[in-house]
Amino acid sequence: MKIIDIEVIPISLPLSSRYDNAAGRLRMYDIDQQVAVKIHTDAGITGHGSYEDRPDIAPSEIEPLIDTNPFDHLHNDYNLAIGMALYDVMGKYLEVPAYKLMGRKVRDAAPVAAWTRPCAPDVFAAEVARAVEQGYRIFKMHTDPRFDVIEQTKAAEQVAPPGFRIHWDMNHSRTSSVVLPLIAELEKHSIVGFIEDPLPWTDIEGWRALRAKSRVPLVMHNPQLGGIQEVMHGCADVYMVGGGIGKVLEHGFAYAKANAQVLIQQSGTALMRALSLHEAAVLPTASAHLITLDDQFEEDIVSPGIPVTGGFCRVPEEPGLGVEIDEAALQRASEREPLARHEFIGIVHLPDERRLYTLDDGRRSVSGSNALPRILGIEEGDLKGIRFEAWEPDGSERYATLRARIQDEGIVIE
Repeated sequence: MKIIDIEVIPISLPLSSRYDNAAGRLRMYDIDQQVAVKIHTDAGITGHGSYEDRPDIAPSEIEPLIDTNPFDHLHNDYNLAIGMALYDVMGKYLEVPAYKLMGRKVRDAAPVAAWTRPCAPDVFAAEVARAVEQGYRIFKMHTDPRFDVIEQTKAAEQVAPPGFRIHWDMNHSRTSSVVLPLIAELEKHSIVGFIEDPLPWTDIEGWRALRAKSRVPLVMHNPQLGGIQEVMHGCADVYMVGGGIGKVLEHGFAYAKANAQVLIQQSGTALMRALSLHEAAVLPTASAHLITLDDQFEEDIVSPGIPVTGGFCRVPEEPGLGVEIDEAALQRASEREPLARHEFIGIVHLPDERRLYTLDDGRRSVSGSNALPRILGIEEGDLKGIRFEAWEPDGSERYATLRARIQDEGIVIE
């Protein structure tokens, strides 16, 4: 069997209807932009893949694969859309599920997490409520200096059932003096189930000290020493993996030898959820939740999707990735215009009742908030009583005047 062609298809998925409002569109910019891949073979078998993190695939990544056997690329670390499409082809050719090409199956299902981008406490509570209705039992979200994480947690508690857990990603940007009291306060809330990246990844001693004091499991995303050294130093309870299939399997099996729990995070369509389930099926300690972000869209390119039941999804057992592409939905996604970037004025209400104005375009998950600690001179989470709102262009003279001032002065405080 030889690869005869690889189609690279830029796609844009329609955001869930819950984002069909100004605040939703502002914060969700660019997550709709993904890439789909079709790998065609001379055996008449086609493999499918998709990826959100790296939606651009260069010809130099495609050309070396043409005229090669898909089985030459076991445990590959290619762009994940290509990587999973290869496993889809191989599994279909052998008429076995993809996990059989990765290792010995150790579980039939894996827990999954819902997700959204940072938002105000009332919006977060609504997101948690919809996740509960959809069958999730875990919700991951980044903290953000524009919102009070304690207030967000309290709001979520009001709508979550017993046993529901929040996974807080703290952006690996604080010092221990700020993190320690913040986590101590979060630990008072049983809904807080995981703390990801509370400290910079390079602060090995800080991670060790924090882990000794914290009752909430710590998750490390990008170990700077490769992972095993961090395990030996006792930095975290859970280690996150994602990206290249070969890397995920290599790291996942290594963590298992140390009895360290593995969490798989990689974003895309339901194809990504399928791949992640196959990987979790063979990794002995991949019993933490999967984060794939496919709960963000009104329509997927896979039909039917992979249902969530009791907080978990079953591992597909059909050949390859085990899910079916909806060709009509894929065509629509390839023709859809990406979500436009929206400009807005960010208003931070300060504790002394003054207001700080910035100009933003909502381009990433924490958008302009990356700059807020620098503007304020205060670490994220160490200033209580702030509140954020987004002011869309409304054609008013006030907006135009303030926008001009921000462009001239950088920030405006009134």
